[in-house]
Amino acid sequence: MHKGLAIYPGSFDPPTNGHLDLIERGAKIFEELVVAILRNSEKSPMFSVAERLEMLRQLTTNLKNVRIDTFDGLMVEYAKSMEATCILRGIRAISDYEYELQMALMNRKLEPTLETVFMMPADKYSYVSSRLVREVAQAGGPVKGLVPEVVEQKLKEKITTPKRETRSIEILDRIDLGGKELDPKDTKRKKKV
Repeated sequence: MHKGLAIYPGSFDPPTNGHLDLIERGAKIFEELVVAILRNSEKSPMFSVAERLEMLRQLTTNLKNVRIDTFDGLMVEYAKSMEATCILRGIRAISDYEYELQMALMNRKLEPTLETVFMMPADKYSYVSSRLVREVAQAGGPVKGLVPEVVEQKLKEKITTPKRETRSIEILDRIDLGGKELDPKDTKRKKKV
């Protein structure tokens, strides 16, 4: 086990089985792991920060060396404030690697003492992303096996729109047309030709 604190940052909107896989494996590697939810005011997430915080807390209650937190601004500044020594990042594909490599190099430039550890998720989660889960769920597709059960339930609640109430509309006795009132009961209206 690596001494010190590691941070696993992300949006986690929603948390997936891939995220949970990395959290559980990261908890075995690091003395303490902080799962840090980015508060990004420029994005419109499906779940609020509070909802994501609650879901992640429920999912990690059995992991005694994992805690959930939120941050905004530069992740490096957050890591320094937490006295973290390492950043944990997941990589699913080559496209992830290119992006994550750039981020790791920038983080190293900003804070040379902060290391980045890349982990690949289990094979069965290698294609799972929060974005894809949201898209499948919003299209009415099944997300079972892609997200933990609590997240699956929250997705169903979030996406299921309440049934619209059928309301009876009262027909007005008078209709306003261009400033003139007509009585709909008046059958002696003249048609313009």
